[in-house]
Amino acid sequence: MATIFGLLGTLVGLGSLILFIMVVIKLFQQKGVLHGILGIICSIYTFIWGWMNVERNDNRQVMLAWTACIIAGIVFNILSAVFAGG
Repeated sequence: MATIFGLLGTLVGLGSLILFIMVVIKLFQQKGVLHGILGIICSIYTFIWGWMNVERNDNRQVMLAWTACIIAGIVFNILSAVFAGG
């Protein structure tokens, strides 16, 4: 059972990474190279910037999906640890 939750956590993490890259691309386009590099180094900056500019960038679906992936990843990884006995 733990391996199933671990696999789901990994898949959701991969989805989160793809959505992160999509928002970083928008960040580079809107704010330039310096903010883009900051966004790569500090992903929470990218996440907050994405939500603050959701209307201007028209990426509500991307941000909702990224938020759902983060929450699902946390849940699946906790369940994996619980069922693994750790």
